[in-house]
Amino acid sequence: MSRYSNSEKMLERATRTIPLGSQTFSKSITQYPLGVSPLFISHGKGSRVWDVDGNEYVDFVNALASVTLGYNDLDVTNAVKSQIENGVSFSLPHILEMEVAELLVEMIPCADMVRFGKNGTDATSAAIRLARAYTEREHVLVCGYHGWQDWYIGSTSRHLGVPNAVRELTHTFNYNDLESLQQRFDEFPGKIAAVIMEPMNIAWPEKDFLEETKKLCHENGALLIFDETITGCRFSRGGAQESFNVTPDLATFGKGLANGFPLSAIVGRAEIMKFMEKIFFSGTFGGETASLAAAKVVLEKIRDTDVVEQLSKQGKKIVDELDNKIKKYGAESLFGISGHPSWSILTIKDCEPYNSLEIKTFLLQELFSRGILFIGSHNMSYAHTDDDIKKLLKAYDEILPIIVDSVKNKTLLENLKADTLKPIFKVR
Repeated sequence: MSRYSNSEKMLERATRTIPLGSQTFSKSITQYPLGVSPLFISHGKGSRVWDVDGNEYVDFVNALASVTLGYNDLDVTNAVKSQIENGVSFSLPHILEMEVAELLVEMIPCADMVRFGKNGTDATSAAIRLARAYTEREHVLVCGYHGWQDWYIGSTSRHLGVPNAVRELTHTFNYNDLESLQQRFDEFPGKIAAVIMEPMNIAWPEKDFLEETKKLCHENGALLIFDETITGCRFSRGGAQESFNVTPDLATFGKGLANGFPLSAIVGRAEIMKFMEKIFFSGTFGGETASLAAAKVVLEKIRDTDVVEQLSKQGKKIVDELDNKIKKYGAESLFGISGHPSWSILTIKDCEPYNSLEIKTFLLQELFSRGILFIGSHNMSYAHTDDDIKKLLKAYDEILPIIVDSVKNKTLLENLKADTLKPIFKVR
């Protein structure tokens, strides 16, 4: 019987009513190769999850980096239980809306005012609408990943269903490349409403890049928006903007705010945020209190304890040791490690005769079989222990030389027990 037989039966059932069998693209068989992957999770605790076949994993996906403290953190769980007993959604605002907003204003450099959404796309789309209203311009420059809405996804290869008129308003530029940004401003003089970017993803910002980006924005009458959906609650208490000492006009936060509960936030300068009273960004569940109760606990822990320090400390052990192992096994032509320690990314390269997705599929097959859940980045949580890290590094110790030998001897596909992952679109 397959290690993943229950998962595979559930996928067959789920695909009858759910496209791809998952509500989230990155939790589907587009990322988890069918036949060698767990496809449904039963439960989680701390740094561990269990699939529906009873297999246990150290989780380095952490619900796509939305679990900051660890699964079923007792303080979060108790706060949410208590709030549920008193009601979740109401006919008027709840005091938690104000309390969590005040915490964000206290912690985030650019935050004068706050509005809540439920996911990162809500927040980034609201920020773009704010910027367009404030500047009375329509064009947007993007760098990074910013969600599924038309204004952004139309600039990627996944633009099916997006009107051309919308696609023509969004333009990409390259990270750490001020010349490419300047070229876009020159191409659309007086038309750029905002530059929205991840302040950091794979690469660290080069000297003065973020500062000069902000300067270029303001010289050209555009707003600077930092998409801190991932970097917020990870890089520092106030996000990447605090880490790099560059304050944007607006910023968006999500994922790590509420330890897996659905909550995002748009924050920024009061004069811009006041336009929330003029545009229409409004949702029934923006003030849903179970998520806000969770967020209050998370933000207080981030403010008052060593959460962000621990994420970096534990993540750095992985970055340093994995870099050493890549060199030890002569795997530099196949792999690299980059990004911030709290969110480090394993880069996988084409290496004749194999492409990166074939190599990645084999890597995932081997990691999953050894009890490691991973799809490309090490998303650290406060619950990750030294033993968890040792388990991960032991798995790499076993797998890296196998891959090196398989590529050298051209036997990789012979040992692959699943179809190769297919390309989606590349943003980092």
